[in-house]
Amino acid sequence: MRLWTALIIAGIAVFPTTACAREWPAKPVRIVAPYAPGGSADTFGRLLAQKLAASFKQGFIVDNRPAAAGILGSELVAKAPPDGYTLLISGIGSHVIAPALSDVPYDPMKSFTHIAFLGGPPTVLVVTPGLEAKSLDDFVALSKAMQKGAAFGSPGRGTHGHLIGEMFRAQSGANLFHVSYKGAVPALVDLTASQIPAAFVTLSSAQGQIRADKVRALALTSAKRLPDFAQIPTFAESGYPGLVATTWFGLSGPAGVPSDIVRRLNAAVRAALADTQVRDRLSAQGIEPNNLDADAYTELTRSEIRRWAPFARTAR
Repeated sequence: MRLWTALIIAGIAVFPTTACAREWPAKPVRIVAPYAPGGSADTFGRLLAQKLAASFKQGFIVDNRPAAAGILGSELVAKAPPDGYTLLISGIGSHVIAPALSDVPYDPMKSFTHIAFLGGPPTVLVVTPGLEAKSLDDFVALSKAMQKGAAFGSPGRGTHGHLIGEMFRAQSGANLFHVSYKGAVPALVDLTASQIPAAFVTLSSAQGQIRADKVRALALTSAKRLPDFAQIPTFAESGYPGLVATTWFGLSGPAGVPSDIVRRLNAAVRAALADTQVRDRLSAQGIEPNNLDADAYTELTRSEIRRWAPFARTAR
């Protein structure tokens, strides 16, 4: 009798979760973008909101929560109910670099359900047009000729641009020192004004200045040349195979999101990224979307933590 009672109680406990997953989404879904409007995270959030709303016939609303390198918005989602109604634009900044640099109020793996990989822009090394450097070799030689070295700007200490710059310095032997900015835009403003000679920023941030010939791009961290920026060589082809990386983003939720919701969201995101208009829009920003299932995105996050966290802790 006690066994039957326990089984009945267990069935009652499980049924509501299963039923709720089948009915999802029965109300609008919030997508938290933990950075300011206008950046790559916001771009992905609004693109997904539009496509997922059409796919699920329900509202998907972007909620920008910019603060503390993505930590505030990530914490908000980590503590939300795992019912599929609060999602996060996760990424290398909030889930790899920030936890390596400071104590954050969440575990980048245990506190989240990682749902789908979105991709992201590569980093580009850009210099002022007046700088006598047409290639990476030229830039390295020029930096060594400077007594104090060459300054390079980035969107801030601990950002992916900063880490790529430090990794390039270590691998090339260039005489460089870092200048930290509060975002890519201020760094590019000073670069175009020749206040600094170089900067490591995302291609999506610098593509306008590159096309307008206000800055010169020397190399990209993409695995191969990009169709829309075929004139820019990669670091890999220029002798730095270890400098292949993107400032990537993904879609995540709190730990414990039902597997049926994860499966449906992953399929819808992959279908959205396969849309020709979406791919063209992202390609113009140097972003090549990928096609990973939830398990593969989870493993990618784990592998990026292994790759970047130790280096982030030691970068000067």
